[in-house]
Amino acid sequence: MRLTIKIGSNVLTRKDGSLDITRMSALVDQIAELRNEGHEIILVSSGAVASGRSELKHITSDLDSVDKRQLFSAVGQAKLINHYFDLFRDYGINVGQVLTTKENFSDSEHRKNQENCIRVMLENEVIPIVNENDTVSITELMFTDNDELSGLIAQMTQSQTLIILSNIDGIYNGDPADKNNHVIRTIEPGKDISDYIQTTKSSAGRGGMQSKSSVAQKTAKAGINVIIANGKRENILTDLMNNRENTLCTEFLC
Repeated sequence: MRLTIKIGSNVLTRKDGSLDITRMSALVDQIAELRNEGHEIILVSSGAVASGRSELKHITSDLDSVDKRQLFSAVGQAKLINHYFDLFRDYGINVGQVLTTKENFSDSEHRKNQENCIRVMLENEVIPIVNENDTVSITELMFTDNDELSGLIAQMTQSQTLIILSNIDGIYNGDPADKNNHVIRTIEPGKDISDYIQTTKSSAGRGGMQSKSSVAQKTAKAGINVIIANGKRENILTDLMNNRENTLCTEFLC
């Protein structure tokens, strides 16, 4: 099975904003296990801006928001991909970096080149690690967030399943803080869930559950099963693939 796995910034960062290498390593362990079980993996990973921000603590507030984003992402992306490279190398797995922009999905030639790059990597057993190129993607050139990017990548690569890892267990039937509410386990095509979606966004990333649910429904409509789950739970990826009925998550059926 071909899987696109999206890991959000809040999964990869600690409360102080630094990169959580322990969590990152645990997810790599699971991806390596899924590879051994015969799955093809495309990884869409956030965390570059947060990683760069924690590295460049001396930066003053003189820079505007665009300059900061470009600076943090330039430094953070190098740090992020180096960690992935080292962690996957321990398993003898090669990885490659794919930095993209929204423009690459609208222009037919750029889209074809990007699609071909990922295809060649998969055929040669290299895991593509995809992220938005935040050094050049600003304002109208930006994806809404990496949730949107992961949905587009899943469709481009004809993945059977898209797994979106966040710091929440899935979509609740109300406020997750209310202990009387629970995770909705499956969502049928066309079901209106707007009343259940919280509009607050994550602290480290640009997305929120509203974005994730919108992307999930669009991607499921394209024939791809989508799962939203908590990336901070132990063994979440292997449990989702091997013991889903007993694993807390929300699955959007196609």
